[in-house]
Amino acid sequence: MDVSSRLSLLRNTLTIVLAGGQGERLYPLTKDRAKPAVPFGGIYRIIDFTLSNCVNSGIRKILVLTQYKSNSLERHLAQGWNIFHNELNEFIYTSPPQFRSSRDWYVGTADAIYQNIYHLQDERPKRVLILAGDHVYKMDYGKMIAFHEERGADLTISAVEIERGKASSFGVVEVDRDHRVIGFQEKPEKPRALPNDPSKCFVSMGIYVFRTEELVRAVVEDAKTDSAHDFGKNIIPRMIRPKRVFAYRFEDENRKEDQYWRDIGLIDTYWEANIDLTQVSPVFNLYDRNWPIRTYQKQYPPAKTVFAQEGERMGAAVDSMVSSGSIISGARVERSILSPGVHIHSYASVSESILMDGVEVGRHAKIRRAIIDKWVHVPEHFEVGYDLEQDRRRFTVSSGGIVVIPKGMPLWSGAESVV
Repeated sequence: MDVSSRLSLLRNTLTIVLAGGQGERLYPLTKDRAKPAVPFGGIYRIIDFTLSNCVNSGIRKILVLTQYKSNSLERHLAQGWNIFHNELNEFIYTSPPQFRSSRDWYVGTADAIYQNIYHLQDERPKRVLILAGDHVYKMDYGKMIAFHEERGADLTISAVEIERGKASSFGVVEVDRDHRVIGFQEKPEKPRALPNDPSKCFVSMGIYVFRTEELVRAVVEDAKTDSAHDFGKNIIPRMIRPKRVFAYRFEDENRKEDQYWRDIGLIDTYWEANIDLTQVSPVFNLYDRNWPIRTYQKQYPPAKTVFAQEGERMGAAVDSMVSSGSIISGARVERSILSPGVHIHSYASVSESILMDGVEVGRHAKIRRAIIDKWVHVPEHFEVGYDLEQDRRRFTVSSGGIVVIPKGMPLWSGAESVV
């Protein structure tokens, strides 16, 4: 497809990002914020990856639907994503529940679209791209939209191959040789494997392209029924037989041997995805100049390590990502991610941990396999991650043994309890 044809497709596409997710399984990281607003990779928010895909794909009309504890998300978007030109009909807007059709909050993904149907009436796009705001991946949405148009599809679902043992958490897609969808199972107990590989399944990524007329018809009809008002449970199964529904095979712009698409909805998977970034060659490449990831950053001085006294104290960070404004003062950091403004004092040690903005670690403190949310002060000699039984009495500990300390939680030095 030539450049002018691609631009025409994108100009006539409205993108809707579903960003109201509560993220209960990421609690307490979602105690004060929506899941798309959870920090990731030191300086980013999870939603930055979806929005960066939009910008890198050439998409310039974006509506972000918010709901659950949206203040930090809306502030982040206003500060970091106000980059579009209204005079060129480019925009990124947020839209909380408007209660135009009822007095209820969004009760499902399809209901979220239905409650904002007036945006489609105002904008009148030829097609609508629907995205989840809480996944980490790289994708050129323009290629999917072109596939949708070439097939004359009413609905196109982006799908990816995953291990069959993990497929029960997703919508499983069945296709014929022409990529037309012939079956769809939403989170099945026994997912159907690929015909040519019994160890794999083809699953929906929660990314959809609709012809606008078909989307409007589908959500209006669904609103009249007593259903879950969900794309996977209701809309897609109803459309498969009477409509032209196709599956687009995910093409990864991360350009590694293994495709990267993560729904980091659990504490353990969140920790793993972050710590993987500290590898020499991580699976997900943040340093690709051809596919930059945008975000909002406050103005901080450069990070620094201080004190180099052999045999006594040495400020050092090994296999770690250290953000601006952080100071490692005679402490040692290994395989960890430090967000902006973190201060680690002398003789402390931090390993395999994620420390978010403004965290301060006192002298001789020891932190291992932990996630510490913003503005926590870890007192001198305090230990986290070394006695999980004690940690369970004070904090949240995941099934994989990751200790999570909530945002702003005050700690007592030398005590077994938390104030």
